[in-house]
Amino acid sequence: MSPKSTRMELLQGTLDLLILRTLLTGPAHGHAIARHIKRTSEHLLQVETGSLYSALHRLEARGLVKASWELSDKGKRAKYYRLTASGRKNLTAAQSKWSAFARAVALILNPAEQEGQ
Repeated sequence: MSPKSTRMELLQGTLDLLILRTLLTGPAHGHAIARHIKRTSEHLLQVETGSLYSALHRLEARGLVKASWELSDKGKRAKYYRLTASGRKNLTAAQSKWSAFARAVALILNPAEQEGQ
C-alpha cells in the first residue's frame, strides 16, 4: 500500500483543532505547523498548503491566533502564528467535544465491548 493511499482525509473542523493544538507548544510558521501535524500523526495526516493557510486566516479572523512577521531560524522572513487566550479556551472546549465524539464513534464501531456487559 502506498503512503498516499494510507493518508486520511480530515473531518471538517478538525484542521482548526490540530493547528490550535500544535500552537499550544509555542509560535510556529505555516510550514512548521504542517510538518508537525504530519510527523506527529506518523505521516497519516498531510495538510495541503491551501487548506492550512485558509484555516490559519480563519483562526486569525476569529481571534484564536495572532500572526506576526519574524525571521525564521534559516534567516528568512516568515509569518509566525501564536495561540491567543481565546484560542486556548477554544482549544480546551474543542478537545472535550472531540473526545466525546471519538468515544461515541468507538462505541458504535466496537459494539461487542458493550454487548458483553
